[in-house]
Amino acid sequence: MERLISNRISVVFFYTALALIITTLSACTDEYSPKQKAYPRVVFPERKYELFVPANCPFQFEKPVYTTAENDTTFFGEKQDNPCWWNVSFGDFNGTINLTYKDINKDETFESLVEDAHKLSFKHSKKADYIDEVKVENPNGVGGILYDVGGDAASNVQFFLTDSNKHFIRGALYFNNTPNSDSMLPVMNFVREDLKHLLKTFKWR
Repeated sequence: MERLISNRISVVFFYTALALIITTLSACTDEYSPKQKAYPRVVFPERKYELFVPANCPFQFEKPVYTTAENDTTFFGEKQDNPCWWNVSFGDFNGTINLTYKDINKDETFESLVEDAHKLSFKHSKKADYIDEVKVENPNGVGGILYDVGGDAASNVQFFLTDSNKHFIRGALYFNNTPNSDSMLPVMNFVREDLKHLLKTFKWR
C-alpha cells in the first residue's frame, strides 16, 4: 500500500514538473518586439515673412511672422547696453537666434571679429559630427560665412555677416532643450529654411 501511494505521488510530481517545464519553454519562445522610439508630431506654421527694422540699428531683414524679436540686454549674466543685440525667438519650437552687432573699429578690427566668430563656432566641434563653412553672399551685397554644425551640438547653425569695413553681426541658433539631432531634425530643417530667408533678405542701412 505504501509503495502504491508512493508511486502515485511520483506520477503526480512528474506530470506537475512536466507541465511547469512546458509552460516555461512556451513563455520563452514568445517573440518580444521592443517599442520603437517615438517623437511628438510637430505642426509647422505657414511660411510668411515680415520686415524687421530695429530702431537705431544699421540693418534690417525679413523674419517669419510666427517669431518675436526682443532686445538682448545681458551678456553672460552681465548687463550690456548695445541696442542692436537682438533675440529672435521661434515660439513653439523653443528656439532662439542670438544676434550680436558690433562696429568695426581700431579696437575691434574686421580680422579680430572674424577670428572670434570662427573660434566660437568651432567650440562645438567636440559634440559635432561635422562643421561645414558655407559662403554667404546675398543680392543686397551682404557677405559672410554660415557654419552648419552636424550632430548633437548646442548650436547647429551659426553665422556672421559683414561689409568688411564698418558693420559686423554674428548670429547663433539655439534650442532650449537637450541636444538630440534625431528628434530635432524636422524642426531644424524647417528653421534652417527660415534662417536662409533671413540671410537672403539681410541689408545694411
